Amino acid sequence: MNSGLIQTLWRGDAISHAIATALVAMSVLSWAVMLYKGLQFAGHRKLTAVVERQFWQEETLEHGSAKLGGARAGNIYQNLVDAALQAKDRHSGTNLEEVLSHDEWVQRCLAVSMEEQTSKLSSGLGILASIGSTAPFVGLFGTVWGIYHALMAISASGQSSLSQVAGPVGESLVMTALGLFVAIPAVLGYNALTRGNRGLISKLARFRHELHAYLMSGSRQTRPAHDKVRAPAQRRLATEGS
Repeated sequence: MNSGLIQTLWRGDAISHAIATALVAMSVLSWAVMLYKGLQFAGHRKLTAVVERQFWQEETLEHGSAKLGGARAGNIYQNLVDAALQAKDRHSGTNLEEVLSHDEWVQRCLAVSMEEQTSKLSSGLGILASIGSTAPFVGLFGTVWGIYHALMAISASGQSSLSQVAGPVGESLVMTALGLFVAIPAVLGYNALTRGNRGLISKLARFRHELHAYLMSGSRQTRPAHDKVRAPAQRRLATEGS
């Protein structure tokens, strides 16, 4: 912010200063959330690569769990593995066997853990959404307040001149620009993180189903890709048509 903008904001009253301070605080908060969530998302991407390339190469879930870096805050894949192992241990030799089958119990435990991981991925996005939706209106309020000052200056002097209205009008324009400066990055960051989380949650859901299949059958059961399913059918139709 150059000296001209600082001087323009400095001409305002306590309300103008409070609005400018609120917008600056919102900007700092939104950038902090975007930086934190961006680093967190990068870590999840690395774990996803480990799951796809190394995890299922191990003989047991315990050995595969060691590849995920151990239990720590934010390790969404590790948390799912821990939930699966705990579900397996808690069901055997307990009264749960009389109430729920092993399959139902594991599905419930994994579903609860999946909801917790999804909630962790979505945490902080509400802040960006709130800032992106409210910052323009906060800036608009500063704009209206600056125009009000300009009109009051004209009313007090009984005549309008550029020197009397330039300061308040400049203040109002700065407030408008500051509100947009805060809102636009927050909205773009929210959209980017939401899109990234959507893909990550999809891979996490697939990992959850693979864990469930492993606990039920003792081996990894993967769902074939759509193109692999369609290829034999397409060949069969081509043969029948010929």
